[in-house]
Amino acid sequence: MTDAQDSVALVTYEGGCHCGAVTYEVKAPACIEVEDCNCSVCSASGYLHLIVPRSDFRWLTGESLLTTYRFNSGVAEHYFCSLCGIKPCYIPRSNPDGMDVNVRTLKTTPQQMTIVPFDGKNWEANAAKLAHKSRPRER
Repeated sequence: MTDAQDSVALVTYEGGCHCGAVTYEVKAPACIEVEDCNCSVCSASGYLHLIVPRSDFRWLTGESLLTTYRFNSGVAEHYFCSLCGIKPCYIPRSNPDGMDVNVRTLKTTPQQMTIVPFDGKNWEANAAKLAHKSRPRER
């Protein structure tokens, strides 16, 4: 990420699960880059990854309704609505200091979205490519 990208103005997006019980807000640029991962979990659920610093994410409603799923190393915390089963976000193993939002759960579509393939089937060899995404942005 360049210094110019670090100082980009952020937009506040709202999102949530299908039934609306769990809602959140996330701050991200109007033009975003997201990852389309080919691992078994992401490809089965159609997850598009927007990784942000944890300080740019906030639960609005329903945090107590979340169910957590962990697998493999147990580091990633996948959050699901216990009512409708949708996973709006999770704490990723690649960025444990960040939050990974499923762009498909945003209520507002970003001005521009670039989708980048990510080889999650070979996660160990590629995870470091995501490390910069949860770094706090300059304001």
